Amino acid sequence: MILNAEDAQQRALAFKALADPNRLRLLSIVKAGSDGGTCVCDLTEPLDLGQPTVSHHLKILVDAGLLHREKRGTWAYYSLVPGALEQTAGLLASL
Repeated sequence: MILNAEDAQQRALAFKALADPNRLRLLSIVKAGSDGGTCVCDLTEPLDLGQPTVSHHLKILVDAGLLHREKRGTWAYYSLVPGALEQTAGLLASL
């Protein structure tokens, strides 16, 4: 399979999002959290990072299609996009 430029760009976005240790930790915390989503307020302490930094990492994961963001009042809740991790894992196998 030969990737076109658009497919390669999309796949690189997912891999780039996963190439940061803090983002991998965020994914693992959200995955282990409740099905109702994990509040951004619960993500700063485990990573020992400030809220703006955590929000930046979460935005990258949302933009890569790995996390879903839902606003509830003043807080944002994050959950895994169904099948996103499996799809990302299959990206290399499909080359």
